[in-house]
Amino acid sequence: MADEPASQELQSFDSNQMPWGELYIDQLRVGVPLKAFVSDPDTGMSVQMIRYDAGFTNPWHRHNCAHGIYVLDGVLKTHAGTFGPGNFVWFPEGMLMEHGATDDGPVTTLFITNKPFDIRYAFEDEGSGAASGS
Repeated sequence: MADEPASQELQSFDSNQMPWGELYIDQLRVGVPLKAFVSDPDTGMSVQMIRYDAGFTNPWHRHNCAHGIYVLDGVLKTHAGTFGPGNFVWFPEGMLMEHGATDDGPVTTLFITNKPFDIRYAFEDEGSGAASGS
């Protein structure tokens, strides 16, 4: 209906036609290819397609948001093992983690957060003298 708010409208994204953007990570001085689908202004929840190039690992870090990674193709390498296409991996808020692609090839994932995305690297905590514990 024309008088419904935009947030009540169905949205569709053709990832095959969308160009890759970039999530630039200042702390690592690297860009990670992504396609942004949804970001809810009320909750901060977001859904993005992210690709890690072969051999890239996002080193030990934490988020104040929980997030899930659904593997579309390739193999996701994490601190807890590797996961191929069709696997969904959930990372609770505050967990110390690392994840990325294996050396054998890139991994393409669907990345879903439950609230606004943030990232804090263990090396930042170490540099400030704060404990980087579990």
